[in-house]
Amino acid sequence: MTDLVYEQPLNEKIRSYLRLEYLNKQLSNNLNHDHQHRCFYPLFSLCELSERCDYRSEVLKDIERNLLQLSKWQELDHVDSEQIEFYIQALMQAREPLQRPERCGSQLKQDRFLSALRQRFGMPGACCNFDLPQLHFWLAKPWEERQQDYKAWISHFDPLLNPITLLLQLTRSTAHFDNATAHAGFYQGDSVQALSLVRVKVDAAHGCYPTISGHRNRYAIHFVQFDQQRHSDRSIEFLLATCA
Repeated sequence: MTDLVYEQPLNEKIRSYLRLEYLNKQLSNNLNHDHQHRCFYPLFSLCELSERCDYRSEVLKDIERNLLQLSKWQELDHVDSEQIEFYIQALMQAREPLQRPERCGSQLKQDRFLSALRQRFGMPGACCNFDLPQLHFWLAKPWEERQQDYKAWISHFDPLLNPITLLLQLTRSTAHFDNATAHAGFYQGDSVQALSLVRVKVDAAHGCYPTISGHRNRYAIHFVQFDQQRHSDRSIEFLLATCA
């Protein structure tokens, strides 16, 4: 078995970032492998999320806040100045595309091929060739051609996804994993500092998974036995990181 990492956001902003990161990973995976029509699910999910909410202002605020914090860290002794400089430059570069007026992905609404597919993808089994002959035609193209199309489509979301990747990297870097024990399958913690993300790393050989709840100053972790789908009564050794 192997160690599995579970993450629980403690505010809505990080919750949104994690969802967008998850879709970004699916996009990257579909770009490297021919997954046929399954590649459209994360693309259309991103379209819908970006239409519901304009994340730009929140991300721009986060970039500015992190740039200010990184600048303060630069003045401290015993810090990795090269790493800090890397993040400062990366965040400054990621900030520029976000300052454009149009929403990320808005131009894809004008794509007639994608619009036709998107209307049908919410219906069970609606990817048959008699429902979407244009999809049947597109899937018959060589993978290299479809890959180029897919690259062009997902590039519309790069201005949003690139800075979110950096911001989550910085969030996760605020805490290291430490040893912890859930007695009778339960662990509770608190923090004077406001937290945004709880990370749990546990060996899958334990046969259980954590359910995590909480808010910015307190959190609780319950371990559930997968086979029985009930709360574990055993002591579970795991690794814990609480990120600010």
